[in-house]
Amino acid sequence: MKFEVTILGSSSATPIFNRNPTSQALNINERMYLIDCGEGTQQQMLRFDVKASRIDHIFISHLHGDHYLGLVGLISSLHLNGRIKPLKIYCPPQLKEIIDLQLSYSETTLQYPVEYYFTNPKKAEVILENQDIIVETIPLDHRIECTGFLFREKKRLRKLIKEKLEHLNIPIEYYSPLKKGADYTAPDGTFYKNDTLTIDSSEPKTYAYCSDTMYNEMYFEQINGATLLYHESTFLNNMLDRAVETHHTTALQAAEVALKTNAKKLLIGHFSARYKTLNELLDEARSIFPETELAIEGRTFMIGE
Repeated sequence: MKFEVTILGSSSATPIFNRNPTSQALNINERMYLIDCGEGTQQQMLRFDVKASRIDHIFISHLHGDHYLGLVGLISSLHLNGRIKPLKIYCPPQLKEIIDLQLSYSETTLQYPVEYYFTNPKKAEVILENQDIIVETIPLDHRIECTGFLFREKKRLRKLIKEKLEHLNIPIEYYSPLKKGADYTAPDGTFYKNDTLTIDSSEPKTYAYCSDTMYNEMYFEQINGATLLYHESTFLNNMLDRAVETHHTTALQAAEVALKTNAKKLLIGHFSARYKTLNELLDEARSIFPETELAIEGRTFMIGE
């Protein structure tokens, strides 16, 4: 199953000439999910061939402008392009008021429904479940109420050993129960345990998106063992005082989070505009957690590969 994330924006509060505010497109089994929607997200989607019409779910972590100011433009463009299917937005409750106000003053009546699902920054909750994934909120510690999002694959059905099934002439109608773990008894009474006819599917992968937050162990247990951990890394550690003041994380701290939560791989982003190049941030994180990559715009990261 495809499970990958494309970086659309990786700057923090202000854009810089080669970096846009935060946004990511997540492809899970060819279903598209948008995570945060900073200013310029639509342009980045066009640039990196992410089709807005395929997005049915948008997750907004908090109400600092670099994480949502592109949303009303995207909503309006979908309207102008003839969208009729519902758009689901998972967000702080105040965002609905902001969007409604902007649509009201532009006298825009959308021709498709927008369904809001409000996040609770006080506790982790499941906010979406479908055949592919379960999505939970991650309560974070930022200057205003903020949640990250944990995308967890569902366990896939067992894989059939087709050659063995064909050799034993097992009827096709038994394939579905076998995938679900059932044993098989042949017409002559021979008993076959499931694990002799099938192979277990791979362990479900997880993507933990930790938006703006200061270092705080309150969310460590929930994200433990993430296949890919995205963690904000606004500053170098020589600006730790500034990070604490603004409720952000340094690259060194993000690496410590990855190490302590047994992440398989770390992706750092939300870089301060003061950094024209990012090598220092990467080197700092890799000094603690070598399996670290930069959230470079336009790059697609396969989760679990």
